[in-house]
Amino acid sequence: MKSPVLDTRRKAVIASANAFPGGLAYASDFLGEENLKRFKNRIYESAGVKPLTDDEVCTLETEARTTFLPDYICAMYGGVFVRLPEVGELDNVDMHQRSLRTSVKRGRVDQFLALALEDGEITAAEAAEILALHAKHLAARHEEVTALIELHKSKRPARTPSGKG
Repeated sequence: MKSPVLDTRRKAVIASANAFPGGLAYASDFLGEENLKRFKNRIYESAGVKPLTDDEVCTLETEARTTFLPDYICAMYGGVFVRLPEVGELDNVDMHQRSLRTSVKRGRVDQFLALALEDGEITAAEAAEILALHAKHLAARHEEVTALIELHKSKRPARTPSGKG
């Protein structure tokens, strides 16, 4: 099982471009890059070629619905990337889908833990994989909770507790 959080910006950019629907040629066209070879050199950060900017990677990832670059950056700081819900998209069906995605991610953590413990110990590589999967689960759960709060947010003005200013 491959780690969901990549360990270099270059790997995150490559994964983002490769995940684009239709492949690299479509990604190149989507960004307005007419020369596919030059685009590939930008992805792979070849010498003498300006790499893709964060904005360009964000554009690709938004279209492909991936989060390789923000996952990488957040992991550098010991955090996890959580996409904030779009208020207009929220309904009970969406909440159910979010709940299922969260459950699947938790299941992946538990499944990998069980596999790692089959020999009675957890290696450094297994620990890294477990923590990466756990970070994905935490992000999904946080996204689910914030979406639920947003969907059911009170329209009434906030009350101040008695005895406070």
